[in-house]
Amino acid sequence: MPSGKRTAAVFGLLLLALAAFAYTSTRASQKNKQTVAAPAPQNQPPTITLDSDTQIVTICPDAESISNTRVRLKATGVSPEGKPLRYRWDVSGGRLEGEGTDVVWDLSGAQPGVYNAAVTAESGPVDNPLCTAFTSTKVVVRTCPPPRPVCPNITMSCPDVQQAGAPITFTASMSGGTPGVSPVYNWKVTAGTILSGQGTQTITVDTAGLAGQPIGATVEVAGYNLECRASCQSSVPAPPNPTKFDEIGEIQRDDEKARLDVFAIELQNSPGAQGYVIAYGSRNKRFGTGQQRGERAKDYLTRTRGIDASRVVVVDGGQRPTGTMELWIVPPGASPPRPR
Repeated sequence: MPSGKRTAAVFGLLLLALAAFAYTSTRASQKNKQTVAAPAPQNQPPTITLDSDTQIVTICPDAESISNTRVRLKATGVSPEGKPLRYRWDVSGGRLEGEGTDVVWDLSGAQPGVYNAAVTAESGPVDNPLCTAFTSTKVVVRTCPPPRPVCPNITMSCPDVQQAGAPITFTASMSGGTPGVSPVYNWKVTAGTILSGQGTQTITVDTAGLAGQPIGATVEVAGYNLECRASCQSSVPAPPNPTKFDEIGEIQRDDEKARLDVFAIELQNSPGAQGYVIAYGSRNKRFGTGQQRGERAKDYLTRTRGIDASRVVVVDGGQRPTGTMELWIVPPGASPPRPR
């Protein structure tokens, strides 16, 4: 092929290639223009989430639990179009405080059960919102469990018994324990008889015949669903024994008076005690009968030594080979001596 024709052919091919590239570029440009120019969708719905600071509310009768009945709710709404959102709240019980995205749900006074809180986010006109989103949460309301029973502190008061045979009193004092309980008292004693007070905080116990014995008292306090009790013990003193102070035989009258003087001093130093004179007469009757000798000693003690006559008791002991006079000190509660 001549060189001129070859040049023309190459040039023609180049023109065709340029024309094809230009056509392809134009089509791609038109396609890109169509993609950019496509309008965005209108009135896209917002998204919304709802957070609650608690899911369980416990209502107790004490004042300290009131704050636990308030639930904080927070709504988070997002509009894809960036439009401002309004929030509408609705609850199935209790009261709402506040508005907008953050509110407080007050459930004080609500009965036990499950309650629902719902929030709606909307945009557009108030009377004709264009887009809305809705979500909700639940809260369980329950009452406080019953308080754990607690025994009260029980303090026992046991008497210091001074005299055998006299009634004694036991007392129980209480503090603390489960509130609202009406206690019931049940007493038990190890000896003696409960004269009065069963079912109350104080009892009186008869101690007749219990001289020298211990008496234990236990109070059981019912009503707490627990074994609540306290105990203590008192001792009844044994009766004192009479003391033989002196024994005077057949001696001179002045010597006898001197011995009676010492006996009188002992009686004066023993308030409440009695003096017993047990006199025995002799067979030769030199000093008289026992009764005569005893009365003579009492007369000396009361008239000369000033002892109250009611404190001196004369007992005729009968006769012995030799006249004798026993002088006894008998404290309160002691059994008087007898002739032997």
